[in-house]
Amino acid sequence: MIYRSALGLFRLVLGISLLGSVTWQVTNRIAAGLFRPAEYFTFFSITTSILAGVIALYGAYVLFANKPETERLMSLRLIATVSLVIVGVVYHALLTDTAVDVRDIGYQWPVIPNLVIHTWAPIAIVFDYLLSVRGPVQKWRKSLWVIVYPLGWLGFSILRGLIDGWWPYWFINPNSEIGVTGVIGYVLAISAAFISLGFIVAGARISVVRLSRRIGFLK
Repeated sequence: MIYRSALGLFRLVLGISLLGSVTWQVTNRIAAGLFRPAEYFTFFSITTSILAGVIALYGAYVLFANKPETERLMSLRLIATVSLVIVGVVYHALLTDTAVDVRDIGYQWPVIPNLVIHTWAPIAIVFDYLLSVRGPVQKWRKSLWVIVYPLGWLGFSILRGLIDGWWPYWFINPNSEIGVTGVIGYVLAISAAFISLGFIVAGARISVVRLSRRIGFLK
C-alpha cells in the first residue's frame, strides 16, 4: 500500500536524521576534545531528539511490517511531536543568542545537525503525525500525557543543578538574574505551552482524519 510505504519511508528518514544528527555532534565534539557526555545528554533538545528518533524508527517498522498502529504508539508519537516542536520554538525564541560556554570558545557546532534538530525535524514530525490518518483517533484527555516527559526532565535537571551547579538552560537556573520567580514563570509558561500544543496537534489530526473520511480516502 502506498500509504504505508510512503509514510514508513518518511519516518525512516526522520528517525535516521535525528539519531544521525546526535551522532554527528558527538563525534565532532570528541574530535575537538570537547565532549562532556554528562552535560551533552542532559540537554532537552538532545534527549528529545533521541526519543523522537527511536519512536520514528519504530513507527516506520510498524508500517513496513504491516502491523497496526496502537493507541499507545500514537500517544508516544504525540509526546515526541509536541516535545520536538517545543525544542524548535524555544531554541529560536530564547537560545539563539545564548552566550557560549567559556570552555567552548572558538568551537563551532556542525551546522547541518543543528538545523535538523532545531528546525527541519520539528516541522517534519508534525507532518508525519498529522498525515497518520489510518492510526487510531485518541481521546482528548490523552493529550495531557505530553506534560509527563518534560516535567520528568525538568525535575531531574533542577535537582542536578542544585547539586552540582550546572544548568543546561539559563531559564531554569534560579541563581541567574531571573531568580526563582523568573524560573517559576518560565516553567509555568512552557508547561502551558506543552499542554496547549498537545490539544492543538491532537485536534488538528482529528480534523485531518475527518477530512480524509469525507473525501473518501478512508473507508
